[in-house]
Amino acid sequence: MAQGQIQEQRLTQQQKLTQSITQQQLLQAQLTELPITQLLERIKTEMDDNPALELSPEENLDNLDPLENLDTPKNETDDYEQEERQSALDAALESIGRDDEDLPVYQGGQSNQEDREEMVYGQTESFMDQLNEQMNMANITERQRDIMEYLIGSLDDDGLLRKSLDNISDELAIYHHLDASTHEIEQVLLLLQEFDPAGIGARSLQECLLLQIQRRDPSRLRDLMEKTISEYFELFTKKHWQRLQQVLKLSDLQAETLIAELRKLNPKPGSSISETVGRSLQQITPDFIIDTHDDGTVTFSLNAAEVPELCVSPSFTDTLRDYQDNKEHLSRQMTEALVYTKKKVEAAQGFIDAIQVRRHTLTVTMRAIIQWQHRFFEDGDEASLRPMILKDIAERTGLDISTISRVSNSKYAQTRWGTFPLRHFFSDAYTTADGEELSTREIKAALQELIEAEDKRKPLSDETLKDLLAEKGYPIARRTVSKYREQLGIPVARLRK
Repeated sequence: MAQGQIQEQRLTQQQKLTQSITQQQLLQAQLTELPITQLLERIKTEMDDNPALELSPEENLDNLDPLENLDTPKNETDDYEQEERQSALDAALESIGRDDEDLPVYQGGQSNQEDREEMVYGQTESFMDQLNEQMNMANITERQRDIMEYLIGSLDDDGLLRKSLDNISDELAIYHHLDASTHEIEQVLLLLQEFDPAGIGARSLQECLLLQIQRRDPSRLRDLMEKTISEYFELFTKKHWQRLQQVLKLSDLQAETLIAELRKLNPKPGSSISETVGRSLQQITPDFIIDTHDDGTVTFSLNAAEVPELCVSPSFTDTLRDYQDNKEHLSRQMTEALVYTKKKVEAAQGFIDAIQVRRHTLTVTMRAIIQWQHRFFEDGDEASLRPMILKDIAERTGLDISTISRVSNSKYAQTRWGTFPLRHFFSDAYTTADGEELSTREIKAALQELIEAEDKRKPLSDETLKDLLAEKGYPIARRTVSKYREQLGIPVARLRK
């Protein structure tokens, strides 16, 4: 036999490490990555595609009866605005009154927080400009005008005053050389709270709602609304409507009317005058609502943003049970129906389970971030942000780094100090010659502070900035100063004159 015709058969063994991912795991990963607005769209699509997936019975709240003893005129042109306010109010209510066993970070369920607005500024008039116009027409002294102007500048985008009067008093003294007591500031704040729209300048949601109620014409309805917010605010925030009805001794229709009117209140009065001609608005819906209390306790909740509670359709589960109980007597057509029903029920339950996994993953991730960056959530100081990378949170939560990355992408957290993308809380570390790790963001904040305080006639060189940073405890090289300065968008010294 010719050598070229010789065939040799060999048996080889090759070891491969493969990892398969189930369809359910893939769905969980996809939902975890979605920000809240896209999750809502996905839920709607899923419900359209799967008739076995439907709203839980408690979600069907559109069966209110006509009003009885507490009549209020209905303006049909305001329907859309009222719906927007109702959603926003639900959001604000859900973000308070939370607790959790894992101190010092508390997680208390979900919050139906309405979309937040991130402004893209142009040549437009902000709501603060409009408040300044009202201030200029007010009969106040020059000193009161200075205090009020600072108060207006301290309002957040919702038109609320989140800073304490003690802090404002200190800031007026430091930055404006104005010695004003908290009592004097509060008197000016009361004047500001008389401006339009009602609720501007409130220091809490409760005060915001009371300011709006107090501007209504006297009536029994107004008295009930005021009593609800002032005396039974906790019942109101937790939506314990039946208990509220009992303590106020109202009929079903009276309670429904009261609740309907309370839902019309606007928790974000600043937004009602912030839409001006020429302004471009980019809607941001935070996935997390984080509150910092005066005692330093940090609480948080997931922003449900009206994510509905879902369930598997009872009609589908009943049909599936009937089919399975009579398997022996099924026709071919009924067998096909059984397969279809089972497939839809399993898909619906899988989707519900995936949303629960998303909720749990977001919860443990946010709790870990707050524990790591607790100082920042206490004082809002950028310099308080510690070095933190995805691996740090992955190790603390026991989740995979890729999961932490999915949670952190395209999601925002609303805090007392503003609304931030989750990526904002992550930063690399700068290691000094002594092996000490410093947050690059902390160093940049110190660098920016030095440049802002410099004499503009004699701007500081990078070499001088290096020395000053070293004195502050940030021993970095001059080239690192230059690098961070450029990343901050700050020009060289000769161009800052």
